[in-house]
Amino acid sequence: MTSAVASVRTAELRGFRDVQRLAYECAEAVAAQLRPGVTEREAARMQRRWLHGRGVRDWFHPPFAWFGDRTAFAGFRTPLRFLPSDRRLEPGMPFILDMAPVRHGFTADAGYSGCLGPHPLHDRLLADLRAHRDLVLRGMRERRSPKGIHEDVHRLMVRQGYTGRHRAHPFGVVARRAGRAGRRRTRAPLGSGTLLGSGTQPLRGLADHALHGRRDGGSPPWSPPWSPYRLPDHPPGPGLWAVEPHLGFHGTGAKFGEILVVTDSEDREQRAFWLDDELPHVRRWAEEDAA
Repeated sequence: MTSAVASVRTAELRGFRDVQRLAYECAEAVAAQLRPGVTEREAARMQRRWLHGRGVRDWFHPPFAWFGDRTAFAGFRTPLRFLPSDRRLEPGMPFILDMAPVRHGFTADAGYSGCLGPHPLHDRLLADLRAHRDLVLRGMRERRSPKGIHEDVHRLMVRQGYTGRHRAHPFGVVARRAGRAGRRRTRAPLGSGTLLGSGTQPLRGLADHALHGRRDGGSPPWSPPWSPYRLPDHPPGPGLWAVEPHLGFHGTGAKFGEILVVTDSEDREQRAFWLDDELPHVRRWAEEDAA
């Protein structure tokens, strides 16, 4: 690799890392402002306004918020159920803030899990997500196929006693390609009904991506989203993947969303690595290790 190419790649990764960090900064800022009585729609609006104030105008999908048993996608039988609702936050209730902003053409897909007060089951879910992060990374470094990694994740969830709530997500996606955003991304003015959750535009980016994968058959360099409906049985090609494992148990759910970098390097550690280890859930696990 020439120094010029390496410089471009480094700048590209920095762009994705910066927007991913921005998304998690937004999630932490909004989470700190949540109080009993706030609705999902209001929490989604808070995320959108925070990001709009920092230059975000485009989205892979605008912000979502889920409270209580909706964090485990309880009763989500149609895609419209994923849109922010009038559910109000209560003391001791878990929540998920989910957003996929685009800035300067770079996109991220962040999922932040929190709780309004102590919740031992939620703490356990968050702790057990760590094994899934390690498992996906190991599978990528071993050049396992998305089909194989998806099966590994499912088996681990079963051993842990959980259900994989990503299967209830539109198109059952646990990971998708992450790339530079084009003009097809969601774009709407601040305060529009679409971004407040009353329209269907937030789901169109996922639909476009899923249909693209099905049409192209999952052959390299294209790879469709990892879902139970169609999984390629070849190792993923170099690129960026937005990975979102989602655990659920008895009406409580927790997830994270991160970008995984995959290369064609012969060096095992450089073959696949998480874009950034300075994220809230990773810091939480490091603090637990140090305690």
